[in-house]
Amino acid sequence: MDFKEISFTIENRVAVLTLNRPDIRNAITGFDMLNELGRACAMVNEDRSVCVMIITGADPAFSSGGNVKDMLDKKGMFAGNPTEIMVSYRKHVQRIPALLSAVEVPLIAAVNGPAVGAGFDMSLMCDIRVASEKARFGETFLNVGLIPGDGGAWFLPRAVGLSKACELTFTGDVITAEEALGMGLVSSVVPHENLMETAMGIAAKIAKKPPEALRMAKRLIHMGQRLTLPDLLEQSAALQALCHHSADHAEALSAMFEKREAVYSGK
Repeated sequence: MDFKEISFTIENRVAVLTLNRPDIRNAITGFDMLNELGRACAMVNEDRSVCVMIITGADPAFSSGGNVKDMLDKKGMFAGNPTEIMVSYRKHVQRIPALLSAVEVPLIAAVNGPAVGAGFDMSLMCDIRVASEKARFGETFLNVGLIPGDGGAWFLPRAVGLSKACELTFTGDVITAEEALGMGLVSSVVPHENLMETAMGIAAKIAKKPPEALRMAKRLIHMGQRLTLPDLLEQSAALQALCHHSADHAEALSAMFEKREAVYSGK
């Protein structure tokens, strides 16, 4: 797989995507990186054996968000008049929430270092977040005279509630991993050297579940963020009916009664 801006592997039903530009603290607004993210996400959706994807960064940062040097020089997606920049945001940085929201398997953010601006928001686009003790989080757009242009204003209130989201956005404060844990922003904080082991442990548990039912469960949870309860119940009934007729459901019941570990085929 010919990736230059990221590294990407699939093993034992677990995909690992690493932002691999430590020289620019894994800034994610470059066109090439966005294209590679798109390729990796498509591969995960197409490979029905994949059950979970971990997203992390090459040390020392998870992601610094937008490339502030490009902002200063008015290069890349920051070049042009206001209309041109608006179109550029739509075509490029706003592809990130579109790409990650379309990933069918659970996403785990293994936050290894600072995650600020669009890097913070990228972690919010994941379903589960675990943090190294070296992680830092900041919705820092106002610190450089900008607003969250990548969907952060949608994701952050859903992660920490409206009041705390407003505080983080309006102050631009950068918080520690322990502070993030206290507000429910991350599931756990671990020693830096144990981060990927912890993320892989969670991923391994997830990867043992029936692949297609797992994708349905994620879809249902995300539907629940926007549907009314009656509409969600209707969707739940339809998906549950499909699960009842799956080979994996039959295998799960057989394994339970035979007191053995289930072996799922994704059918």
